[in-house]
Amino acid sequence: MTIERIETKQRMSRIVKHNGTIYLCGQVCADATKGITEQTQTMLDKVDELLIAAGSDREHILSATIYLNKMADFQEMNAVWDAWVPEGHAPARACVEAAMARDVLLVEISVVAAEK
Repeated sequence: MTIERIETKQRMSRIVKHNGTIYLCGQVCADATKGITEQTQTMLDKVDELLIAAGSDREHILSATIYLNKMADFQEMNAVWDAWVPEGHAPARACVEAAMARDVLLVEISVVAAEK
């Protein structure tokens, strides 16, 4: 069993593949000046791109951990999330409030998926 690391840097790899499982590094938004809706959408767009690059898609997500800067954004984030997750393919999920690396970041996600 080999471990494949994609886009590896000193601190992390963007994608790690092992035994048919794909692990994505934490993803944040494309533009931290936007509100929670836009930050969530662009974060999920990045997840889509990485999953495709790794040979998977949203229907194969096994688990997701979502970190919110403040729980007050929970409903707005969920509105975007619910529209993004394919019906019948909801992963195991946790959502917690957490301090972010930068105060302007409102949401981050960590994803584990299966290969197609």
